[in-house]
Amino acid sequence: METQYDDTGDERREKQGCFECCIKCLGGVPYASLVATILCFCGMALFCGCGHVALTGTLTILENHFSRITTDHATLSDIIQLMQYVIYGIACFFFLYGIILLAEGFYTSSAVKELHSEFKTTVCGRCISGMFVLLTYVLGIAWLGVFGFSAVPVFLFYNMRSTCAAMRSPMANLTSADSICVDVRQYGIIPWNATPGKACGSTLADICNTSEFYLSYHLFIVACAGAGATVVALLIYMMATTYNFAVLKFKSREDCCTKF
Repeated sequence: METQYDDTGDERREKQGCFECCIKCLGGVPYASLVATILCFCGMALFCGCGHVALTGTLTILENHFSRITTDHATLSDIIQLMQYVIYGIACFFFLYGIILLAEGFYTSSAVKELHSEFKTTVCGRCISGMFVLLTYVLGIAWLGVFGFSAVPVFLFYNMRSTCAAMRSPMANLTSADSICVDVRQYGIIPWNATPGKACGSTLADICNTSEFYLSYHLFIVACAGAGATVVALLIYMMATTYNFAVLKFKSREDCCTKF
């Protein structure tokens, strides 16, 4: 009976040791960087995927209804194609950058330092951490501009949809429906010599009822939301990288004090 009691005590101590080890491992996870990485990946997936398809649908609408001559919108076609390639590059860059920041969060979190008491900082490590802080701040400011730019097509599509809704309102019956138009040339999307350049009356209503218009409008909204989610993720990254850099600075001072 005494041997059985000892075995039970050893099992309890072993389970307690495993439980404490699991708690320490979970404490070593940089949750801020983890949440920011997940949010960044989701935001970039929405922005890049929806933005790519929405740009293609927008070009189709312009070619079919606002600029039937290819030479009139050749420059716009090249710009849209270039933006789609840029989207591929942005997606790859943020995928790698998010993984790097997550790894940097693991290695500089205070919980990891408690697990590894021999953790030492170097000048190179502090410089790399400082570089991440600076780069994240620059990306955050730049992505605010991208977020504002992504709201422009949403505004344009919203204006067109509002015009179509105004045609169906009771007030529109008092005047001729053909007098209600949308001229995309005034936005600078296509040149002023593009033909027809604008859509009025029933033609405008037909455009609003097309699947390309409906899909592109909602995809631009989702892409704008994805850009906003990426901004939030970069803000979290800013706080996390700044904290990690401060921890490294504090650890370096602590190491210097212990040497004397």
